Amino acid sequence: MRLMMFEASGGPRLGVVDGDKVIDVAAADPALPKTMLALIEAGPEALSRVAAAVKGAGDGAVQALKDVKPALPIEKPGKFICVGLNYAAHAREGGHEPPKYPSLFVRWPSSLVAAEAPVILPKVCDQLDYEAELTFVIGKGGRAIPEDKGLDHVFGYTLFNDVSVRAWQRYTPQWTQGKNFDGTGPLGPVVVTPDELPAGASGLRITSRVNGETRQDSNTGDLIFGVARLVEILSEFMTLEPGDVVATGTPSGVAHAMKPPGWMKAGDRVEVEVEGIGILGNPIVAES
Repeated sequence: MRLMMFEASGGPRLGVVDGDKVIDVAAADPALPKTMLALIEAGPEALSRVAAAVKGAGDGAVQALKDVKPALPIEKPGKFICVGLNYAAHAREGGHEPPKYPSLFVRWPSSLVAAEAPVILPKVCDQLDYEAELTFVIGKGGRAIPEDKGLDHVFGYTLFNDVSVRAWQRYTPQWTQGKNFDGTGPLGPVVVTPDELPAGASGLRITSRVNGETRQDSNTGDLIFGVARLVEILSEFMTLEPGDVVATGTPSGVAHAMKPPGWMKAGDRVEVEVEGIGILGNPIVAES
């Protein structure tokens, strides 16, 4: 199933994407969860009820996908965990050896933006970089989850562009400030359930484009730490909870490694694509 949140007059609503249409879940059955997070928290049975409801939805519940405005799939994740240097070639282009343990940092909700919303080029720095990332959403929470059970805890997969303000990222050995400027974290637009993808979303082409020019082109099968292993590692020291979001890292081809660097600028359009999931696109707009 392909799920999304979209803007509506009474606030964001949960929808199921079917080809070029979106079925409004609340319009199909008002008793169903009304947000992605509520659906996740309601468990697998609720997902089955959504599937049944949208099959019988009337015309009043259906909208054209092109006419809806995407909202963040999860507006304020309890935890948004990012994995750095998780593709060997990307680690090396930044001057690092592939890690034996993943580099981890966090994103704050104030940095996140929905698909098609502006990504903000800050006044204080013009070193704005893109990072295409396969991202997963936790469905069933837990602690000390073994790798062979890790995928049982994944609700679905989405897209993230870990837009980075590189100069700020380099100010200290940890990257928090360069990764959390307001309006620099595009997420979405859809969350795809695991049954529609290969196990662990492995073996999928992942690309980024700036103004139609391909900058990154790799495969999620090249992840050093795959989805199940990341669930194991993260749950060793924290309780994973429904709705937590994990971005798995970016492949080689980022702007700072180009000669000269190919920073994004105001007026550009950036897109992230993962095979089987879709496209996350955003314009770049200068901070006012």
